[in-house]
Amino acid sequence: MILYLTNLLCDNTILSLVIVCTFIYYYTTSTYDTWRKLNVPYAKPVPIFGNIFKMFTGLEHQVDTFGRIYKQFPDNKFCGFYQMSTPFLMIRDPELINTMLVKDFSYFTDHGIDVNPLVNIMARSLFFATGQKWKIMRQKLSLGFTSSKLKGTHEQIQECSDQLIDCIREKSKITEGIEIHELVGNSATDVIGTCAFGMKLDTIYNDNSSFRKNVKKLFKPSGKVIFLQILEVLFPKIIKFLKLQTSPVDIDAINFFHSVFGEVIEYRTKNNVVRNDLTQTLMKARQDLVINSDYKGEEKYCELDIIANAMLLFSAGSETVTATASFCFYELALNKNIQDRLRAEIISSQIKYGKQFNNEFLEDLHYADMVLDETHRKYTIITALLRGATQNYKVPGESLIIEKGQKILIPIHSIHHDPKYYPNPHIFNPERFTAEEKSKRPSGTFLPFGDGLRHCIGKRFAELELKIILSKILSKFEITPCEKTEIPLKMKKERGIISPKNGIWLSFRPIVN
Repeated sequence: MILYLTNLLCDNTILSLVIVCTFIYYYTTSTYDTWRKLNVPYAKPVPIFGNIFKMFTGLEHQVDTFGRIYKQFPDNKFCGFYQMSTPFLMIRDPELINTMLVKDFSYFTDHGIDVNPLVNIMARSLFFATGQKWKIMRQKLSLGFTSSKLKGTHEQIQECSDQLIDCIREKSKITEGIEIHELVGNSATDVIGTCAFGMKLDTIYNDNSSFRKNVKKLFKPSGKVIFLQILEVLFPKIIKFLKLQTSPVDIDAINFFHSVFGEVIEYRTKNNVVRNDLTQTLMKARQDLVINSDYKGEEKYCELDIIANAMLLFSAGSETVTATASFCFYELALNKNIQDRLRAEIISSQIKYGKQFNNEFLEDLHYADMVLDETHRKYTIITALLRGATQNYKVPGESLIIEKGQKILIPIHSIHHDPKYYPNPHIFNPERFTAEEKSKRPSGTFLPFGDGLRHCIGKRFAELELKIILSKILSKFEITPCEKTEIPLKMKKERGIISPKNGIWLSFRPIVN
């Protein structure tokens, strides 16, 4: 009797397992004829995972996954692939990219990332916002990045850069190799803290800064979140119904910044503190959209919308500059001729403008612009742009109609490394960005900050900060490789902003005038 029940239980378990596996197989492969029916060339998917098995299991970075699909269709303007069961349309043609992002922006106004604002506060930020709600908030926040507002940040950025110089100088006395990625990250955190929010953080002197820790955690997915993301791709309707948190955002980090920015806004409001910074812009948006608002429905705003955007601007404003600056220092260390030429331009301009780091000085650093553009190209921090079709769109010159709701991917990294547009793409060569060379390339081949109305709102601030950091450091130090310098750099395979796996170790030798 016991043996019979055991066998029966075993048989039922196997049968149940077979049924579940069969259901998952047919559920996840039910969309795999989408691109064939539309006569769109596509990468052949595998059951359950589609075309992203290696990326999803951490065996490779998304750069390699998207790059492989991109290279598979060299003569096509677009191609299809599948993220698990979801069909994605990859746009490869620069002219079509430019048309979709700029001329026909009204068809692709949203990022097409589904995040529930009732579950995840970051869904309320500008990056995830959609439709009219995005448009209104974008207009409000753009006032924080005007020329006059940016001009007011020069002195604060210089002060933080001087602290970075002092820190490098002290570390150079006791060790030859310095891990510059983390050090620049601390400095960038101080910059955004003081320039945007009026907070004196001194992260540069405190490796255990709670701000720096929480910036890192903000978009670093936990094991639980990764598991839920897998379920979301497999069963999106179930995840949405249960309102589970699937976005790679650490809850403790959310609570930390929620508390900090809430206190800053409350203090300024109660004490009538007025500063010409981004917090003041956020407070004005709060006054207009939350306190005195008559917006209804989708356009209705609350306190969490303001806090979410403060969190976004803080984290994005520090991490993108950190990555770009440290990668730039790395290439300058490996290419002495480029470093020497850039330093000569900086010193010459300093003499010309009386060592004043004003707008005229920064605008005159043309070779610095070329060096930074080449850094953006080679080390594309955001590997792809995402868009969601907000209405049906007839692709110009093609029979394809992109239906409303279709998810679009623009593989920026792959385009930036396509020999068709950038010969020998793995070589660091700022000469690619002379006026003459840029005129030879079509629009849509250089997109580090996106393009069109949804381009990065902090672009000008980031460029300003990067040029001041470069000018300050190169006028004081010669940068060279050290024993710990990794050639070539190994990158983390985690999704998100590209970052070095083992840090960036360089030697900084003081220049004796």
